[in-house]
Amino acid sequence: MDTERLTKIVEPLLLWFAGHARKLPWREQPDAYRVWVSEIMLQQTRVEAVKPFFARFMEALPDVAALAACPEDRLLKLWEGLGYYNRVRNMQKAAVIIVEQYGGVFPADYEALLALPGIGSYTAGAVGSIACGLAVPAVDGNVLRVLSRICGSEADIAKQSVKREFEQALGAVMPDACPGAFNQSLMELGATVCVPNGAPDCAHCPVASLCVAYETGRWSELPVKAPKKGRKIEPRTVLVIRDAEHAAVHKRPRRGLLAGLYELPNVSGHLTQEEALDEVRSLGFSPIRIRPLGEAKHIFSHIEWQMIGYLVLVEDREPGRVEPEGAPDGGLLFVEPSRTEEEYPIPAAFKAYAQYLSIRLGQKKYEE
Repeated sequence: MDTERLTKIVEPLLLWFAGHARKLPWREQPDAYRVWVSEIMLQQTRVEAVKPFFARFMEALPDVAALAACPEDRLLKLWEGLGYYNRVRNMQKAAVIIVEQYGGVFPADYEALLALPGIGSYTAGAVGSIACGLAVPAVDGNVLRVLSRICGSEADIAKQSVKREFEQALGAVMPDACPGAFNQSLMELGATVCVPNGAPDCAHCPVASLCVAYETGRWSELPVKAPKKGRKIEPRTVLVIRDAEHAAVHKRPRRGLLAGLYELPNVSGHLTQEEALDEVRSLGFSPIRIRPLGEAKHIFSHIEWQMIGYLVLVEDREPGRVEPEGAPDGGLLFVEPSRTEEEYPIPAAFKAYAQYLSIRLGQKKYEE
C-alpha cells in the first residue's frame, strides 16, 4: 500500500473538509451515542432518507439508557422503513451492555467498542475517532473506493483481507490531533465528489493531483469489486384480509427473515383465487368476496420476493387474536388498521399492499 501517497492527502483533505462539510444533524452534537446511532442507520441507507428517522429516534430515545429499556415492538416501530432490522436489535443488545458494564457511558477504547454487538471495525473506528478522539481508521465502502482510486489499487475491495490492508495503511497516517475530522473527510469525499455511480467530480477534488486514477484516467475501472451472487427468487402470495373495520396481521417468528416483525398474512407460491380462499378459510375466516391485487416485488440482500396479492373481504367478527388450528405461532391478530400504523412494526416488503388497509408505513406515515 502506498503509505507515502496517503500521508500527502491528510492536510489537503482536512482543509477541504473544514470548508465543505455538509451540515448533518449528528455532526451538530457528535457525542458517542448520536454518532453510533447515525452510523448504524446509514448502513444500507442514504443520508437524506436517514435524517427524519434520526430526528424521531433521538426524540424518542435520547440516550443509551432509553434505548436499552425500550420495549421491542416500540423499538422496531421507530425503525420501521429503514429495513435490516437486526441492526437495531443489535443496537439494543449493545446498549444493555453499555448500561450494565460501563455505567451508560461508551467505552473510549477501540477494542471495547469492537466487542459490542453489531459494531464492526468501521463503526468502532467512526465512534472511536469522532466521539472519543481515538486515532483509528474508519473504512467503509465509500472510503475503500476513494483509497482504491487514490492509490490505483486493483485489489478486490469485497475481500476482508483487502479492507484490513487499507485499515492498516490508513492507521499509519492518522493524525493524532483530529482523527475524527480526517475519517469524515474521506467519507465526505466519497459521498459528494468521488461518487460510486457516474463520473467523479475530479475538478473539485482536493487530492486530484495525488490520485492515480485521475492521473491515468482509470476512475471507471476502480475500485475492483467481485460481482455479488445472484439472489434467490421466492414467489409469494399476500392476503389482505379484512371486514368493515378490522384487518389481519401476523407476528413473524423470532428467528429468520424479518424476525419478530408483523406482516400481512402470506404464503409461499402464487395461489389461484380458489386456493387463496381456501387459505383464508384455514385461518379461521369466512370469506365473502375476493379481488386480485397487483404484482409487487421486494429485494432483500440475498432473496427477492415476487408477490401477488388478494384483497379478501370476510364476515364481521370480533377483534383480537384469531387462533385457528395449526396456525403459525398461535394465530393472527384481527385489529383496526389504524392500530397497525401506530403500534405494529410492518416491514416495507408489504408497502405495495398497505394501501388496501389505508395505512402508511415507515417515513410515509409522516409525509403530508
